[in-house]
Amino acid sequence: MSTANITESVLEELVERWRLDSLERAGYDAESAAVLAASPEVDLHLAVSLLQRGCPVSLALQILL
Repeated sequence: MSTANITESVLEELVERWRLDSLERAGYDAESAAVLAASPEVDLHLAVSLLQRGCPVSLALQILL
């Protein structure tokens, strides 16, 4: 594995961790936040916005996934 691949892998892990922390701070439970954080196609800002507007986590997951 090249240095570039290792760096890319570390960067991806850091981004996923940041997404996870952001989602948990927004109000998602740990399991839901982990699923969303690991799904790069999920728009983080939309996920947070849904909860800020009063959407229940269960419905937000249905919308986002």
